[in-house]
Amino acid sequence: MTMDPTVREVVENAQPRHLPPHRSHDPSNNLKRSDPFMFGSRYLEEGDNVFEFNAWDHVEPDDEFKAYAETQFAKQRETPVSEFDMKRFNGDPAKWWDLFYKNNTANFFKDRKWLRQEFPVLADVTQTDAGRQVVLEVGAGAGNTAFPLLANNQNDQLMVHACDFSKYAVKVMRESEQYDPTHMVADVWDVAGEPSEENGDSLPPGLTEESVDVVILIFIFSALNPDQWNKAMRNIYRVLKPGGQILFRDYGRGDLAQVRFKKNRYMGENFYARGDGTRVYFFDQDQLVNMWSQWTPEKGLPDDDEPRTGDGVFDVLHMGADRRLIVNRQSKLKMYRCWMQGHFRKHGGDVAAVSTTEKSE
Repeated sequence: MTMDPTVREVVENAQPRHLPPHRSHDPSNNLKRSDPFMFGSRYLEEGDNVFEFNAWDHVEPDDEFKAYAETQFAKQRETPVSEFDMKRFNGDPAKWWDLFYKNNTANFFKDRKWLRQEFPVLADVTQTDAGRQVVLEVGAGAGNTAFPLLANNQNDQLMVHACDFSKYAVKVMRESEQYDPTHMVADVWDVAGEPSEENGDSLPPGLTEESVDVVILIFIFSALNPDQWNKAMRNIYRVLKPGGQILFRDYGRGDLAQVRFKKNRYMGENFYARGDGTRVYFFDQDQLVNMWSQWTPEKGLPDDDEPRTGDGVFDVLHMGADRRLIVNRQSKLKMYRCWMQGHFRKHGGDVAAVSTTEKSE
């Protein structure tokens, strides 16, 4: 990993918080857990050698790293992208993702086999007796979510709509040996699109209102400009059945990837342009809870200054922060990572209690 020398010095000197000893170091306790939203059981305890394993779960950054991160964010704000680049990156985002997939044909993302563990509903819809199930994946990329889902499928009535606004990504999926049109269709679609005379309706090709059981949003909202979130949520709301579920995972605020951004990449608070022209936003847990619990078709997203309460059309079933310390044992680097994970449901199905949990403790 190429890293700025200053950032390298900080992560090398980082002193992660250790928990007081409370269990033996039985290897069975270091295995990945089976319960969703627990995000692992390998705790860093007092007396542990931080470089014993490649990763530790539920590790909060130390105060020194937090202070350094705030210093970095201040520098980023002082040197934002130029007005010219702002228009380039926001004007045609699909172009940058096309270039990304063209340049990374041989090394696409790894298959997300972990999704069935994190979101058990994905195992449920593939069961033999699950009946007619329609799954929409937004930002499907090269099929790293859709193909593993189909590989485990035993449901003759499952249909996966894998959509991406990159034409090249859709081409890659359609040409894959794993592409099975019996249970999967790949299409170009912009989740933040609007109805127009030229483009017709803003729903995915082949889908109608209230026709989808599960929507998968993995590292998708971060790729949108924040002013597109409302449009995206409206399209998701329209296509979901009453009681339909949303599976969400994205970047968390303070993640090392955010701290590492240098000058001329800042496009707005927690919003950046990567070196390849793609965009990325870093979320806060409370922010996501407010977004998904308070959005309505009539009012859209809540105003940060005047948040609404209790009138949203989505239930927040789970919301968690997945915080991990990743270490490079050879170079002795410690890297704090943070992802947000949520499970939401459109009103109209079975009533369930709202549960918001911080999983970094």
